[in-house]
Amino acid sequence: MSNQLPNKFSLTKKITDLLFILSFFILIFGTGYKLGEYHANQKKIERPTYNIINIENKAAEKNLDFSLFWDTWEKVEQKFIDKKKLDPKKMFYGAIKGMVSSLDDPYTFFLTPEENKQSKDDLQGKFEGIGAQLGMKDNRVIVVAPLKNSPAEKAGVKAGDFINKVDGQPTKGWSLTYAVSKIRGPKGTKVKLTLEREGKEIEVEITRAQINVPSIELSYEKNIAILKVNQFGENTIDEWDKAVFEIKEKWMKKEVKGMVLDLRDNPGGYLEGAVYLASEFLPMGKIVVRQESKTITNKEYKVIRQGELLDIPLVVLVNKGSASASEILAGALRDHKRAKLIGEKTFGKGSVQEALDLKEGAGLHVTVAKWILPNGDWINSKGIDPEIKVENQVKEGNTPTRSDDKQLDKALEILLK
Repeated sequence: MSNQLPNKFSLTKKITDLLFILSFFILIFGTGYKLGEYHANQKKIERPTYNIINIENKAAEKNLDFSLFWDTWEKVEQKFIDKKKLDPKKMFYGAIKGMVSSLDDPYTFFLTPEENKQSKDDLQGKFEGIGAQLGMKDNRVIVVAPLKNSPAEKAGVKAGDFINKVDGQPTKGWSLTYAVSKIRGPKGTKVKLTLEREGKEIEVEITRAQINVPSIELSYEKNIAILKVNQFGENTIDEWDKAVFEIKEKWMKKEVKGMVLDLRDNPGGYLEGAVYLASEFLPMGKIVVRQESKTITNKEYKVIRQGELLDIPLVVLVNKGSASASEILAGALRDHKRAKLIGEKTFGKGSVQEALDLKEGAGLHVTVAKWILPNGDWINSKGIDPEIKVENQVKEGNTPTRSDDKQLDKALEILLK
């Protein structure tokens, strides 16, 4: 027993020393950790409170390393000076826009939910504002005409009124586009305009509303029907049918001698609308346009209905603002020698886009085909040259008026011969 006592004491001492050393290291480690945590907190950048979810990792299937994308995203979050501008939804949409724009096709683009809604409203001929057509005269913003039954007309706005101020802001130096953007706005909101009429200023407050803009405008001059097509939207065919019914009645009664189809400044729209309108003037079975693609089936669009205006003398007006579906219509009528084209060379858009709805109301317009005129022309970036070239000369800083319209004058001259 006596031989074991010194050993027990020695063992106990060793254990005590080991525990002391271990406690010392734990203390040092804990202090260092807390110190490091303190310094880290001083430099810590708060990450926005949102989660990023990848439902499918398709990038991996394409052998694409997305670490650079997320590394850039993280660096922007950490380093960018204005944290209030770090909107993950905007960054997300911006990334998609960048991806789509890398295709270098101006007609293939991504639309945010707000932009997609606006695009659809435009094709329906709807927008929210005061309902007045604006222009420029002597570099000043002027009311060309208030729309019928619009808030502008009800508030007493008249054609020829200069707009000197919008909500107290002088309009001197404003572009037409900027003026429109300041006057338009959500329905139910108000805008205050300071108008100048016959040298006197008038102040009017107008409550904005939803405005419906017609696709079709019909008028008459010198016994000639003038049918203007503003775009090929959702309501175009219905509005077209009503106008055609009226023109046909007058043509049958010999109250009109011919017709001007005005496609100037028509940016296009639905291809089917162009085919439908062309069918009003062309015999059954005639080709209106060919569609060629590597992603969808090639197709010929032909006249498949009996037109109502097959024999009325016809002239078509075009200019550099005539694009896409309006070029299809004008080109088909020219190729089948159904009408003479008057004006300026058209824009030159020879591709077909498919409008796709995506999640959360977003949208994608993607080029899926090119279209070819009946004679085989692909007019992309080339446009269509009218047979009779007439250019309207308008003084810089002014909006064209009827007295400036030499193109329409020429059309009437030809039809009245």
